[in-house]
Amino acid sequence: MKRVVLSAVALSAAVIFSSCESSQRVTRVSADSVTDIGGTWNDTDVRIVADQIVAGCLASPRIAEYPANHGGKLPVIIVGSYRNKSDEHLDTEIITKKLEAALVNSGKVEFVASSSERDEVRNERNDQQINSSEDTAKSLGNETGADFILQGSVKTIVDTDGKIMSRTYYVTTELINIETNKKIWMDDNSSIKKIIKSSSVRM
Repeated sequence: MKRVVLSAVALSAAVIFSSCESSQRVTRVSADSVTDIGGTWNDTDVRIVADQIVAGCLASPRIAEYPANHGGKLPVIIVGSYRNKSDEHLDTEIITKKLEAALVNSGKVEFVASSSERDEVRNERNDQQINSSEDTAKSLGNETGADFILQGSVKTIVDTDGKIMSRTYYVTTELINIETNKKIWMDDNSSIKKIIKSSSVRM
């Protein structure tokens, strides 16, 4: 009898373990595939918005015509912060890094490090003044100043009746002349809009 009980327990444990083991499945997909699981902000949205912002910025007259008006010199841009004013937790640094990469790789602008990155570089340069040879130590006071700063925010508008929810993301961007504080280009991107149908939509 005892042996039968132990066998039954072992069989139940095996069934439970097998059930738990097969409850999770992982599917590898292409990095540029469109994924929308929960209806919230995701990597596809970042990619779409960043591509559109960069395309619009580079095509704006004051950036496109800058080299011709400044002896062939490319405009120098820095990406500032994007504030999260949405109702979700968004890592806006992902947006800024996507914008930085796209702008640098376009070859149409020069790019300088952000404020946090500059601090690290300056520490290294100061350290070189003491510990590096005179031939290899990099000089102080030769940083390239940015002409323009790109910054913005992300907001959401949510409309729901309890069963169907509409989520629209507004990503506003401003390109500002650092010397004059003039806004030379603005963009209000609302291309990301989602309809989420569920038996119980989160309010």
